[in-house]
Amino acid sequence: DSPRPGIILLDLNMPKKDGREAMEEIKNDPDLRRIPIVVLTSSKAEEDIICSYDLGVSGFITKPVTFDGLVEAITALGRYWIEIVELPS
Repeated sequence: DSPRPGIILLDLNMPKKDGREAMEEIKNDPDLRRIPIVVLTSSKAEEDIICSYDLGVSGFITKPVTFDGLVEAITALGRYWIEIVELPS
């Protein structure tokens, strides 16, 4: 068995597969559906936010425009999902 991720960071605008399609596939797979998905994307479109939550994401983050902002967001994300939240094994 290969190791399972504790969390999936997903961009909606991936080059080969749309992030919405990937979310559907993950959430429809019984072995993967409990892994939290956090969308990390450049989109601020309300329709993308609503669609993502309708598909079962655990969080939606618009990528900060600066490198420092991105580091801060990823640090906070890691702290929350690794140190605070209880996840299924």
